[in-house]
Amino acid sequence: MDTDIIRIKNAVFYAYHGADVDEQKLGGKFEVDLEIHTDFKKAITTDRLVDTIDYEKVYSLLKNLVSEKKYFLLEKLADHIANEILNVFSEVKFILVKLRKPHPPVKGVVDYIEVEVSRNRRS
Repeated sequence: MDTDIIRIKNAVFYAYHGADVDEQKLGGKFEVDLEIHTDFKKAITTDRLVDTIDYEKVYSLLKNLVSEKKYFLLEKLADHIANEILNVFSEVKFILVKLRKPHPPVKGVVDYIEVEVSRNRRS
């Protein structure tokens, strides 16, 4: 079986996620990578945007999901992103979400914390 992939790399948003009260009040930067598995066969044949996944629409949905609600855990937000993209875009067969919080509030020097979730479309 062929695998065709659309990737969105390092989409950056300012949002208010975190277990700490200050994180929820002050907010911070969040970075997201998406890997979307689909089938390009029809789009390759027709060369029409309507026959593939419009990544502008994916980005718009992603922006809303990251910004609309506060989450205590990155794990919960990443899961929500994956499930909503599967729900909205029926052409998605598999999705991988990587969600990063740069310079997290830990007692040490860390570039970022990252969580990763992957979900398959259930038949």
